Amino acid sequence: MAVSLSIYPHPHRPKCLSNPSLPLASSSTYRPAVILPGLGNNSGDYQKLEQTLNDKYGVPTVVAKVSRLDWFRNAAGLIDPTYWRGTLQPRPVLDWYFQRVHDAVQEAKDLAQGENLSLIGHSTGGWLARVYMEEFGLSHISLLLTLGTPHLPPPKGVPGVIDQTRGLLDYVEQNCSKAVYTPQLKYVCIAGRYIEGARIFGKSNPNVEAAVPTTSSQLGSEAAIMSTETTPPPDTTLRARFVGQGYKQVCGQADVWGDGVVPEVSAYLDGALNICLDGVYHSPVGSDDAMRPWYGSPDVLEHWIEHLLK
Repeated sequence: MAVSLSIYPHPHRPKCLSNPSLPLASSSTYRPAVILPGLGNNSGDYQKLEQTLNDKYGVPTVVAKVSRLDWFRNAAGLIDPTYWRGTLQPRPVLDWYFQRVHDAVQEAKDLAQGENLSLIGHSTGGWLARVYMEEFGLSHISLLLTLGTPHLPPPKGVPGVIDQTRGLLDYVEQNCSKAVYTPQLKYVCIAGRYIEGARIFGKSNPNVEAAVPTTSSQLGSEAAIMSTETTPPPDTTLRARFVGQGYKQVCGQADVWGDGVVPEVSAYLDGALNICLDGVYHSPVGSDDAMRPWYGSPDVLEHWIEHLLK
């Protein structure tokens, strides 16, 4: 499946007008990168991405060591009264995760030879990276690149919407530094348009299905390049409604585009370079590199690798 790209720059920065040719691994030394796994993922899910960054592009890469069982540690938050009030804070309930990230950062520093680092946060790992930078310092970080991260807390007062983070994203929004795109520190937020959601009740587009983008790239556009299948499978509408309910819990609206888990509108930050990739699925779990590529698939990686090489 081809992937097309649209860039939504911050209004106070010049638009990116071209996509330069991307070098393969060479004698150049690029700053190391640390991958922060998303909720429910383990380190092994990112093994192919880690290998591609290392071997093809020459980017020394370390994945924070996380197992699927580790995520059950978050259940400790259930005994915290703030969980039930919806005002939960990342620490101490997520201290175990920050320690794994810190260990990976220290390992990457050993590879850095004085260079700064890049953080690559997938899904939840993106906003956890923001908390890590706030708590542990960011003087050694040059880039935060997020892949399908739900950055924004769900809207309040929407019927049927429950904040699944129990206040964690409110904390991030209120306490973490705002996104910037400067020579010293760059935030790059990448969203995927894989499937459009639909409401449980009401009219739904029967042709909604995974995006089948054109092969061209449109940079600096204010609208993504999209097309849809003309002969959808029988369960298309049911699938769209199911996905839409997931989107609604994140952004308060079901009939929006997203990567199958995170709606596009929630994956951007004001002040960051915001990029939309058509036809890109949320997770390495349940994806493949052909019909259902995820953010780290080789063909998709070509659309964002340049930010690690600058």
